[in-house]
Amino acid sequence: MRCRRARYWSPRDCALVFSHWPWGPGGAITFGMVILHTGDNLDGLCATYEHRAGHCEHPRVRLGDHERAHVFQYMVLGPLFLPLYLLCGGVSVRNPFERAADRYALSGRGWWPGRH
Repeated sequence: MRCRRARYWSPRDCALVFSHWPWGPGGAITFGMVILHTGDNLDGLCATYEHRAGHCEHPRVRLGDHERAHVFQYMVLGPLFLPLYLLCGGVSVRNPFERAADRYALSGRGWWPGRH
């Protein structure tokens, strides 16, 4: 059985996007300027990490907006991003990179970790 994977450049998300990615539990992951995701496109809505952890109630966000924040973070840090991301807690609400990506997806600003 062959997996159908579409790839395209997304100017909106500033990345090369691979859709219908067959690995993982669902959602998306960003490596540099490449976004791998399991769905048809990045326009789907998702809960933020804060929301999933029960820390707040706000609307769901566009998946591509969250992942675009990680593209910007990678653009600043380059190969240091992944080690720093893992040192900061990996995929969790504790990670300031994830909180910043959620904030950016909610408001369109504040993609860099820190107080905003």
